[in-house]
Amino acid sequence: MATLFTKIIDGEIPATFVYEDDHCVAFMDIQPLTDGHLLVVPREEVDHWLDLDDDLVSHLFTVAKKLGNAQKKAFGCERVGLIVQGFEVPHVHIHVFPTNQISDFDLANKHDTTAEAREEAASKIKEAL
Repeated sequence: MATLFTKIIDGEIPATFVYEDDHCVAFMDIQPLTDGHLLVVPREEVDHWLDLDDDLVSHLFTVAKKLGNAQKKAFGCERVGLIVQGFEVPHVHIHVFPTNQISDFDLANKHDTTAEAREEAASKIKEAL
């Protein structure tokens, strides 16, 4: 059975995409920690990041860095945070989000957002790319 992220990648579930290539996609998180929070997800369904091919790991983090630089420019944040934990969806995903304080890393701070807010954040990131 396809994961939630595969359904998003395949267009079965709507998402606000910021980046796509042959190996991965990036889209806005629907429950962000901060404005501009996105997920970098490989097209290949792999449950744990340790099981990824080394070239794919490198590619995912290169894309995360590129998008993180765009987030820093777009949101004027002090840092860009990364979280790879993988308990919510059994499909590798890297959380990349603008941050100004350590408390931004607390997953209890996730909040619902509107499609309009995700589109606005995505536009800022795309413009900064």
